[in-house]
Amino acid sequence: MKSRHLALGGAAIALLVLLCYLIFSRLQYHWNWTGIWEYRGLFFQGWVLTIGVSVGALVVSVLLGGLLAAGSMSKNPVLRFLSRAYIELVRGTPLLVQLLIGYYVVANAFDLDNQFLIGVLLLSSFAGAYLAEILRGGIESVAESQIEAARAVGFTPAQSYRHVILPQALRRVLPAMAGQFVSLIKDSSLLSVLGLEELTQQVRIANSATYSSLEGFLPLALGYLVLTLPLSWWTSRLEARLRYED
Repeated sequence: MKSRHLALGGAAIALLVLLCYLIFSRLQYHWNWTGIWEYRGLFFQGWVLTIGVSVGALVVSVLLGGLLAAGSMSKNPVLRFLSRAYIELVRGTPLLVQLLIGYYVVANAFDLDNQFLIGVLLLSSFAGAYLAEILRGGIESVAESQIEAARAVGFTPAQSYRHVILPQALRRVLPAMAGQFVSLIKDSSLLSVLGLEELTQQVRIANSATYSSLEGFLPLALGYLVLTLPLSWWTSRLEARLRYED
């Protein structure tokens, strides 16, 4: 089975390479890589900054998503209303608008000028709302009989969540969480509107300086693929492992 999957993966990659070759070979465009190559150091610096922003936002968004999920299922009506209101507000407005308002209005009001920290917080606040709904749906999908069985053997509510509810919920929401993580990494490209010199901003600077159109965007796409493909592969392995343990 494993060799079959490897063969299918290799065939898919070969087909993709052939398709890209056919498309670019017919493109009436004069490539000029000399100017872009001179900016390779800045590209690497922007890529490293993208990794830092993405990792920070991933960690904070998971924590925020867990808190919001707990708040939206709370028996306290005020806490439940505030959590639901935040989730709906964030999910109902574009990320670009949130970035602009968060940076030029909210951060300015609190005299915050650290673009890296602001970028991490704004990305986390956006992704956390989506993760909260994913986690809430996974937790509520666990059958009530599982909770009653945990109580019957003497588990406390905390032990029931730790040993019964959360493991089952995680298995069910892991694909959706992986998709949200990949989207978060790609959404970090929007931080260029704040002047944060991550990978996308560095590519724009290089394109403006060298008058290139496409040469910078191909390394940009490759840089994000290097980040997202291992994440997708790791979550697939983790999903298979959890399914096996189940």
